[in-house]
Order: sequence, then structure tokens, then C-alpha cells
Amino acid sequence: MRLTLRTKIFIYLLIVSLSGVFLTSFSIFFGVENQFSSYLEESREEKISLIEEEITKTYQQTGRLLSDQGSSMLHNQAMTENLYYKIVDKNGNVIADTTMMQRMMHRMHGYSQSEATDFDSSSHTIKLGGEAIGELEVIYPVELVGEDFTFLKSIKQNILIAVLVILFLSILFSFLFSRRLTAGFIRLTKAIQELKRHKRVNVPVKDLTIEMQQLGESFNELATSLAKEEKLRKQFTADFAHELRTPLATLRSQLEAYQDGIWEPTPERLEKSHHELMRLVRLVNELEKLIAVENPQKKLNFVTLEAGKLISLLANQFSPLFQEKNVILEVIPPQEASYFKGDYDRVIQILTNLVNNALQYTPAGKKVSIFVEDRHDYVCFVMKDEGIGIKEGDLPFLFERFYRGDKSRATKTGGIGIGLSIVKALVDAHQGTIHFESEVGHGTTVTVCFLKRGIN
Repeated sequence: MRLTLRTKIFIYLLIVSLSGVFLTSFSIFFGVENQFSSYLEESREEKISLIEEEITKTYQQTGRLLSDQGSSMLHNQAMTENLYYKIVDKNGNVIADTTMMQRMMHRMHGYSQSEATDFDSSSHTIKLGGEAIGELEVIYPVELVGEDFTFLKSIKQNILIAVLVILFLSILFSFLFSRRLTAGFIRLTKAIQELKRHKRVNVPVKDLTIEMQQLGESFNELATSLAKEEKLRKQFTADFAHELRTPLATLRSQLEAYQDGIWEPTPERLEKSHHELMRLVRLVNELEKLIAVENPQKKLNFVTLEAGKLISLLANQFSPLFQEKNVILEVIPPQEASYFKGDYDRVIQILTNLVNNALQYTPAGKKVSIFVEDRHDYVCFVMKDEGIGIKEGDLPFLFERFYRGDKSRATKTGGIGIGLSIVKALVDAHQGTIHFESEVGHGTTVTVCFLKRGIN
């Protein structure tokens, strides 16, 4: 039978907790007994020492081994401590013997005759000034008896009860913790299954454990990203179909008109057909570029570039086009050389696209300025135009494929809505940033920044 994740975690937690309980309880159980036995042994040695001291003291004072007080001590220890003594003087005469009380006390504690041998004994030579004055034999039970036995038995019972309670709590908490721990996994599993069915789901992070919250947040971010990508994919398919449909429909109508003899293939009409064909060619070329720059396996050839040389190159390249449209191109070279790391061809592609956009959307008589700013770890190219500007609502969507806030403006400039998507992909590949600021009727400012990283 295949165990569920919750059952496996429950078993693991239970094994760990029970192992800890058993190890702890056994160590306590036997440790208490050993400690208690050691305590009783030390206490017995102290009581024997008291008897020896009393005998020595009495002998010094009276010349006898046992006084009335000593006899009382022997009797009390026999009755309360289960210690029995036999005192013999140096001539071999028995002075006192409480071992006879042993059988009587044993019967009082409920021991049978066969158990009367469970005693041990020890002998002690009593000396005074280096001279032996007598022998002291002590008899004591090997096992605990009386109150000592009752006390230790009570402790063991309490330990056993505590172990049973802890075992119950271990099982209970292992079950609760396994439910708590696996609840997050189960929710994530269900959410993943829903995601496989292309259904948008979010895992409630607050209901997860602290350890699972980060995983839940990552899943929610992934689900949001996939949903956005799915939306963009559908939008891209629809937009691409629309972009292809318009020139294809135009070409189809024109060719059918030629075939049906409605139109004569004059140079002007052929030029219009060629224009629509080139529009398709540009669309395919731009898509190829976009796919190329978004390829994660595409590696950039990073070299050290100098910003001033790049904007001088742009000035030479675009000056004729700006003059043809009667737009002023102002290139402000940096006062100091600014170096950064980048792929030369890709950086030129980014800057060319942005300058070309500024030119396309700036009317005659207006100005486009290009300059460089050094910002800590970045070298930034700023392109500021006095063009028609961009609506505030369109700014967040500038980098989406085929997005054009003003359809008529795109028609006039011949754009297909992919250029800025390519720029954004290339900037991201450089780990750079790009930012647009614009106001309708007052122009647009584009700032694209590249990391200096590792400039020597």
C-alpha cells in the first residue's frame, strides 16, 4: 500500500518523538534508581560511622565498648534503617547483637523465609590509637525495603505515568503537526494541478506555515507570470494575425484587380503593391530580430565602449536624415570620457532605434538632443525630443509587441510596433535600464543606462 505524504510525515515525526521520549524516560528511570541507591549507601556509611564514633568515645571514657546511648542507637537503626550490628571485643566476647531482630523485622515487612538471605554484611575493625579494641559486623538488606522501597516504587509509577502522558501527547502533536505541514503541500499540489489545466489559481499564503510561505509566494508569482505570458501570447497571436491580414488583404485585392482587368499595372499601382509587400518583409525581419534577442542562449560579446564615440557615430549617421526632414539634431559630447561594458552591435542597435523613433515623431523645425550622463555604476544615454509626445496611459505598454497607442501615427511612420520590444529585450540582456518620460505636445525623453561593471 502506497503511503500518502501526510502519513509519511506523521510516521517520521512519531518515530522521532517516541525515540526521544523512550531515551529520556529510560535514562531518568534508571538514573533515579541509581542515584537513590547511591544516596542510601552514603547514608548507611554515615550511620555506621556514627556507631563507630560512639563505641570509640565510650571506650575512651569508661573502658567499655557500649553505653546505654550506644545500645539505643543500635536498636533505633535496626527498627528504622534495617541496619543490624554485632559488636565483639578484642577478646572475642559478643558485647551486643541486634542481628536477631533481622528475622522479626523481615516478617513485619512481609518477606518469606526464602527471602531472608537477601542480605549483605561488612566488617569493620574498631581502633583507638592504632590498637584494635573490637570488631563491628554490619548486616543490611541488598534490596530496598520498607519506606525506601515504597518511595522508589512511587517515583517509578510517577515516571511511568509521565511517559504514558508524553506518549499520548507525542502521537497527538505528531498528527497535528503532520496535518499542518502537509496542508501547504496539498494546497500547492492542487494549485499546480489546476495550473496544468490552464486555470489561474492563487495559494493563500497567510494560511501556510512560515517555511511554506516563501514557496507559496513563489508559486503565486509564477502563476501570475504564466497568466500574463498566456495573455501576451494570445494578444501577440491576435496582433500578428492582424498585422499580416492588412497588407495581405491589400495585396490580394490589388492582384485580383490586375487579374480581372479592373486595374492596369501602372508604375504607381505596382509601387503601392510593392509597398505592401515590403511591409510584410519588414514585419518578418523585425520578428526574426525579436526572436533572436529574446533567445536566452544568445550570448553578448561584451567589450569596453566609450559613450562619447558612440553619440558622435550617431550624429554622423543621422545628420543627413535630420537635415532632410528639417529637424535639428543637437549632440552634446561628454566633458569626460565615460566607459561601460556592452555588445557594440547591440548597443548601436538600441541607440539607433531610439534616435530613429525620435526623428520619426518630431515635426520639422523642432529639435532632438542627445547627451551622456554618468550616474554612479551606470553610463546613461539621454535622447530628448520636441515631438508630439506620448499619452500617459500608453507609457506602461510601450514595450509590448505590436502595441501602438495612436494607430494613425503608426500608419504615417510605417512602424509595426516591435521596435521598442526589441530595444527592451536588448537592454535587459545588458542588465541595463530604460525609462520614458513624455507629455503630449511637449516631447519625449528616453534614458537608457548601461552598467560600467569591471571597467579598469
